[in-house]
Amino acid sequence: MAMYWKEITVNWGESDPFGLVYYPRIVAWFNDTEHELFRVIGYPIEHMIKNDRTTFVMGEIHFRFIGPAAYGDRIVNTITLAEVGARTLHWNCKAKNAVTGAPVSEGKATRVYARINEDGSLSSQPIPVEMLTALQELGNLTHLKPNSGATRLGADR
Repeated sequence: MAMYWKEITVNWGESDPFGLVYYPRIVAWFNDTEHELFRVIGYPIEHMIKNDRTTFVMGEIHFRFIGPAAYGDRIVNTITLAEVGARTLHWNCKAKNAVTGAPVSEGKATRVYARINEDGSLSSQPIPVEMLTALQELGNLTHLKPNSGATRLGADR
């Protein structure tokens, strides 16, 4: 299944003085990571809303705090597609300190693909086959080109 990660910096005000990250910020970190994934596979959320009047909305979320993250800390957010329904995506989400590897939070999020109706209400819709294919290709890494030469790993730098 598809997996995507994004590294962020904890901004001022996202956690208290003890490193407890405020719940809405944890949700926002994963939301931003998911939106970036959709940009990478060619389905920017803002274009979906503007051009197709579709988007993914939160169906259910659950996140829990595990460890501290203070102002300036680098955090790696990872989302892994755990299950795909006809109209839903189910994500496993984890955040860890990029330097120490210490866990910061984890959770699950269910997204529902929906059409934005003229009156502003939402109607769930089947996820387009092309989008599902792009997510599957991301998981299989088939979108990456073959290595064109030697790479320099961390120990070689």
